[in-house]
Amino acid sequence: MFRVVNSACVKAAGAAQLQVLKDVTSRQLHSSYDVALVGGGIVGLATARELILRHPTLSFILLEKEKELALHQSGHNSGVIHSGIYYTPGSLKARLCVRGATLAYEYCQRKELPYKRCGKLIVAVEQEEVPRLKALYQRGLENNVRDLSIVDAKGIREREPYCRGIMALDSPYTGIVDWRMVALSYGADFQDAGGTVVTEYEVDDISAVKESAAGSSEGMKYPIAIRDAKGNEVRCRYVLTCGGLYSDRLSQISGCSREPRIVPFRGDYLVLKPEKNYLVKGNIYPVPDPRFPFLGVHFTPRMDGTIWLGPNAVLAFKREGYKVYDFNARDFADALSFRGLQKLVMRNITYGVGEMYRGVFIAAQVKILQKYIPELSLSDVVRGPSGVRAQALDRNGNLVDDFVFDGGAGDVGSRVLHVRNAPSPAATSSLAIGEMIADEVESRFAL
Repeated sequence: MFRVVNSACVKAAGAAQLQVLKDVTSRQLHSSYDVALVGGGIVGLATARELILRHPTLSFILLEKEKELALHQSGHNSGVIHSGIYYTPGSLKARLCVRGATLAYEYCQRKELPYKRCGKLIVAVEQEEVPRLKALYQRGLENNVRDLSIVDAKGIREREPYCRGIMALDSPYTGIVDWRMVALSYGADFQDAGGTVVTEYEVDDISAVKESAAGSSEGMKYPIAIRDAKGNEVRCRYVLTCGGLYSDRLSQISGCSREPRIVPFRGDYLVLKPEKNYLVKGNIYPVPDPRFPFLGVHFTPRMDGTIWLGPNAVLAFKREGYKVYDFNARDFADALSFRGLQKLVMRNITYGVGEMYRGVFIAAQVKILQKYIPELSLSDVVRGPSGVRAQALDRNGNLVDDFVFDGGAGDVGSRVLHVRNAPSPAATSSLAIGEMIADEVESRFAL
């Protein structure tokens, strides 16, 4: 049974928290819409909101396989509002992040959603990291990141009294927010504008309608059918998928290539014990090492007052496997048989083994964290939550670091658009990404 979610289910419940309420009704689903969106994460919700605000006379439906919206990457991330320092100047990621951060702050202010602009230090602890740090500073300036500055060891201590380093890049515009709360607010905006949200609808077929009932023009007007395994069907003129961890499989069922392939990487966090929270005031990040595919461990304060340390990055044995022992045979075989992952692993075998070791033996992870806060000890931390990242890989084992759009094939091709990859920092950039995807939809479809 699918669920048609009322607007009240995704509206604010108090000033500090947004929750999915229990006044959900199930009724016969209206069968035909102008646009169907598949995927109720933050990118899908931001895009649905943008499209319905631009085209209020059209009918929209959003289909989500889970019982609630924004449960996966949108609800299992570090909660940082990034400022746009890391990305290649002029790149899409850089432009979207910088604009997205501005839009995110404005949106939270307007909707009275809580956030904190607590800042971030990117800290060099070794002399060899200083040139890379200075290059990051120049990159941030070229990306028009606000209020950046370089600080010395004394400046680090003034901002983070327990942090030690040679030099740091100070980004006071960086903040934190509960991104799931923000995503649910996007969903409420979509519904308030007339959109329909349906949960527990796991799409397993997207295809052209073969025929219509006698005397009906439904097939011609709404030529695309979206079906789930329970026999439910939605017909529409156009389809947009924002499937995150399942974006490659959604693409495949409409006749497209599965590449780039999605490979899930789990990141495990440690949590600082509450009595030690005084050690960290804002975000503390390492200087990225270009030899390795992922950023490395960092200190992240959260809106609930906790402080997360990490994460590592290891292959997940299930696409939504948040626990070490979560396993799905199809997901596991899918990942290991992909030549792109095999090549990535071979190029980074030492790094990968180290990440797995630190995931099992947290003392090894604490040792890295002590480079930044020497007073931190093993007894100060406990194991925390995990997230799973939908990492897009090409067949040569390269991380796909930009957006990938793909249409369907055959009769479906001109009416389906897949967002194949929405790379980090997708949450920060979500409103800007929604604008970009809406532009892409309008350029491809005759809305």
